[in-house]
Formats: sequence, structure tokens, C-alpha cells
Amino acid sequence: SDLYFLPGRSLHHKLYYGLFSIPTLIAIILRPRELKDILRNPIVLGFMLFAAWAMFSLLWSTTEEDFWSKLRPVLHLLMLFFGCSLLLKYRGEILQSLLFGAAVIALLVTLYNLYVFAPTYASEVRMIGTGAFDNPLLSSHAFGFFCIYWLTLGMTCKRPQILCIAVPGFLIMFAALISTGSRTPLVAIVLAIVWLSFICWNRRSLALISGLIIGGIVVMALFSEMILSRGSSFRFELWQMALALIEQRPWIGYGYDAPLTLTLQLLGTDYILFEPHNFALGVLYYVGIFGLLPWLFMQIWALYSSWRHRVQPLFILASAWLVYGIGAGLTEGGGILPRPKEHWYLLWIPLALIAALCINQRLKTLLDRPVRRLSAAAYGTLQAHAQVIEEDGLGPKVLRLENGNFLKIFRARRFYTSGSFNPYSERFVVNSERLQSIGVPAPKILDLYQLADGSSAVLYQPLAGQTLRQVMQSMGSPAVRQALVERFGKFLAILHDKGVYFRSLHLGNVLLMDDGEFALIDIADLRIYPSALRIALRQRNLRHMQRYPEDRRWLFEEQLPQLLQGYATLASPVEVESLRNQVARLRPAGATPN
Repeated sequence: SDLYFLPGRSLHHKLYYGLFSIPTLIAIILRPRELKDILRNPIVLGFMLFAAWAMFSLLWSTTEEDFWSKLRPVLHLLMLFFGCSLLLKYRGEILQSLLFGAAVIALLVTLYNLYVFAPTYASEVRMIGTGAFDNPLLSSHAFGFFCIYWLTLGMTCKRPQILCIAVPGFLIMFAALISTGSRTPLVAIVLAIVWLSFICWNRRSLALISGLIIGGIVVMALFSEMILSRGSSFRFELWQMALALIEQRPWIGYGYDAPLTLTLQLLGTDYILFEPHNFALGVLYYVGIFGLLPWLFMQIWALYSSWRHRVQPLFILASAWLVYGIGAGLTEGGGILPRPKEHWYLLWIPLALIAALCINQRLKTLLDRPVRRLSAAAYGTLQAHAQVIEEDGLGPKVLRLENGNFLKIFRARRFYTSGSFNPYSERFVVNSERLQSIGVPAPKILDLYQLADGSSAVLYQPLAGQTLRQVMQSMGSPAVRQALVERFGKFLAILHDKGVYFRSLHLGNVLLMDDGEFALIDIADLRIYPSALRIALRQRNLRHMQRYPEDRRWLFEEQLPQLLQGYATLASPVEVESLRNQVARLRPAGATPN
């Protein structure tokens, strides 16, 4: 969203390089094994093939720039793909909140743009956005990008509070899009609306199609002169001239960044243009059919993957952005591998996001199951025949159903919290599957529900066993208790070594299963880091357990040596000593370990 308020693109480039591209490169250098998962993705491979062919075409290109100056945009685009994948893998829970924040910033600046533009409005005047925007068409790409965001949010949100924000947001961004006087983005919006109507088919789809028809009539009635007065803007003539050049070298093109001049004669005056005003024609001109094939493959595979995984709202959003970009690219674009600018809204950001989503869908770091609606009547029937295992002042929190499965209820959060974008029920599901994938037992997920009151619920098959707190309470033999604490210390070291940071870790959330192994339950509040936990996080884990008197007495007063002995089987002496110091700092006055 910084293009909306920065004074120019140069600062935007520096911010992207310093805050995203370079950190991504550092992360890849430190953990090259991350490339194993990223490079298996067909979209990433398609991009690398396309970029490699483009760089190879410099051999016959007549560009005046050197090889390294043309390679830099390619590398930064590659970092966009890599960085999006890492962001989703390790901080995926914040992505929707970040997108919402960017959309709100864009919305506020757009309101200001409309406020400034309104007094000067005339049919022949076109609005140019503030910030780094310097012409109406490029401004329309940014307005359309966030227009699609609000539209998709309105189609996928499950809470009316979000819908009340999404609809005005879409209308404001659409008004800005109209004010630019650009017509191709209107075609792109129509394509995106049609795509959205089918990829998330529901009752809102009918409203969306109806709104499309009504909106088209209103736009043509109010703005027809502004839209139609410029005729075809000589696009057809430009395309014919570009195709004539392409016919001379159809297979390999003229080479990456080769000079292109198209001359239009208007009223006896020659107007020279330097791009074909069509993304596909630009690709054909520079890198020919051989370059066009991987370029098309990336987009087709991205749309196909999004359709397959349409239960995930982020796939719906990214694919809607891509469809919008395909439509907007019909009459726009020349550079095939640009530096960070408005053209990234149309193609590269959507492709990088879809690739990252596909990678993390395979790694089970994203929700891959539909959220089913559970009516109030159906929930009432389940509750009437269930045993309440846990409840609070608002009602049941965990129910044991007649068939022995558990239904865990997650209360609706305020709409401005991260829980409204990334519900804790979905985090519970994802964390359960991720824990199982790294060898840590967790509940087996059966289904995910949206309740009528805005709450959500997870249906899961419980693990056979008792919580460690229950087991400790029933134990009378100190020797058996010491052996159990030592085993728990080893299990804690395993979690920390695997990068599992369970903020709500205490003996009531650790299960001792009937087979003698440990498992984790109530795991919505959990993160898995790419490497073993640093000492600060290990100490924070202990601070949380020390909040519970019984846990503190058993683990840190009576059996501390056994806990540390078990922890030391996998942890280094420095890590063990850090936990010993943490316990000593927070031990109540007068308490001494046995």
C-alpha cells in the first residue's frame, strides 16, 4: 500500500529491497533446505523457466543495458516467490490481518483522492492518485487491486460486521476506478466478478451477478461519455503493428528488453510509443512463443490450483486478483520482468501468493477442509444429548457427543481482532495436523463448523488417556512421580527441539496416553518455528507453567532435578542451565527444591 502515499517509486523500490527481498535472501542462505519445498511448485518452476529463457534471449537482444542490470529484477521477483512462501509457512496466521491493514490504508488515501478530485470533476478529466502514481491507467491498477480485495472479503466473510466494512470499501474503490477514466479495468472487474461468482458459489453469488448487471447499467448511464469518448485509443492499430513485428520472429522473439517503437500518425503528427499495450503481445515480442508457453502455464496452473483449493479464502482472493490482472493486461503492459511497481498488482503478486499457498497447502500449514454451517437447531440437538466436559460463564466449551467424539466451541471474537480473520478453530485444526506431521501426537480432526451465533466449533476424535495433571494427582509413590516428571522433561525438550512453542503449555494440556506416550491437547495457541526454540522462548514456556500452583510444586519444587535431567537428554548444558536459572528467579520465597 505504500505506493498510495510515497513521493515516488524509487523509495518504494528501496523499501521492498530492504524489508522483503534482502531478508528473504538471508533466510534462504541460512536455511537452504527451504528451497526443497519451494522448488517443487510448478508455478515457481514455470517462473524460473520463463526468467531463464528471458535472460538467455539477451544473447540476441539489442538492449543497451548490461546483463546484471537486467538480472536484478529477475532476482527480486524470485525473492517475491520465496518470501511469500516463507511468510505463509511461518507467519501465515498474520497474512489476512496484514492484507486488511493494507486495504484500510489504501481506502483512507483513496477517500482523500476522491475528496480532492470531486470539485474538479468533468467528463474529460481523469483522476490520478496521489503518492507514487503518475498517470490514470497505473492508478487504476492499484485502485482495482484493493477493489477486488473488498469484493472478495464480502464474498468470503462469515460475520456481518466484516460485510458492513467490505461493501462500502468496494464502492469507494470502485468509484476511484471509475474516476480514472480507464476502461480496461472495468472489463477486468467484470471478469473477476464472474470468477468469484463461480469459485465461491453461494447465495451471495446471485446478489453479485445482479449487482454486476445493475452496476453496468448505472455506470453506462452516468459515465458513458467519459468511457466512450476516447474510442479505441488506437489499441487495435498498435496491436496490428506489434503482430506484424512478431510475425518476423515468432519463436524466439527479439530478445529481453529489445527496443520497440510503434509509430501512430494522428492529424499529420507522428506519435511514437514504446510498448504494445498488451501483456501477451509484449511477451511474444520479447521472448517469442518459447517464452510465452511458461508465461501462460504459470497463470493457467495458478487458476487451476485455486479452483481445486477453493475452500481456502486466500486462494479465492489471490485467484480473483489474478483474473483481474489478466483482464487489465489486455490493453496494458510492455515490460515482461519489471521492477516493483503497479504492474506487480496485476500478475506477480497474485502468482507469488498462489504459489506460496500451494506450497503450504502441501505442507499442511493451511486449512484444507471446508467450514460447514451448523444450524442452531442441529447444534441444540447435539448439545441436548452430549456431556459437558468444560464450560464457562457463556456456556459449554467442550462437549462429549454420544459417539464419544468431542466438540470444542470457540466463541466469536470482536471483528477487529486477528481471531476474526484467522479463527482459533482453524488454528486448532492446522496445528493438530502439523503436530502429527512432525511426530507429536494430537487430536484427530473430523470436521469444522460455523455456528449460527458467529462462534465456530471443531469436531475431533479424542486421544485415549488422562491429562498429566490428573495422573500426578492420583499418584502416591514419589518414585513413580519422579520417573514421570523425568519423562515429561524429555518430552518438553523434544517439543523445543522441534520448534514447537505452545504458549498455553501446562500439565492440563499434556495428555498421557494409554500407550504411555505424551500428546498435546487444546492446541489453538501454538506456533511451530523453523528451528529449535531460542532460550528466551524456552524460558517463557516455563513461566507459563509456573503460574499454576500444583504444576509449580510438582515440577519446579519437588521434582526439579528429575525435570532437568529429562530435559538434558536432548538439550545442551547451556539450555538446561537457562531453565534452572529461570526457575530460581521465579521460585516463591522460602521454597527449595528437593
